[in-house]
Amino acid sequence: MVRWLLMLLMFIGFWSLSAEAQAQSLSESTATTEQSCSFGMAKGEASQSCHVPFPAGCLVANTPDTDKPWTTISKGGKTLCRFDDKTTNWKTKITGACGRCKSDHCSAQFIVRFDCSQQSH
Repeated sequence: MVRWLLMLLMFIGFWSLSAEAQAQSLSESTATTEQSCSFGMAKGEASQSCHVPFPAGCLVANTPDTDKPWTTISKGGKTLCRFDDKTTNWKTKITGACGRCKSDHCSAQFIVRFDCSQQSH
């Protein structure tokens, strides 16, 4: 009985490894890189912004299976943060902005993932 259980567990292990290896083919993968900008603010400080650097020859990557830019906003403290629609075109310029800081200290980091697979090497 123990031998059959061991063989079953080995079979399940090998099967899961082969399933993982087929999850994403090499042709479907895309080289990406991240760029970010960040800042800190003191209590009562008015809105603040920063520009995410745009790597030469790269395009903003989309979140997998969507047409939305692949971004992350991390913040600390009481403030509202977003990508500024007026100064961001997602092709050459990306600006992250936060409103007034309402706690002792606020911080923000704006992260954008870029697809650089079209660069010539």
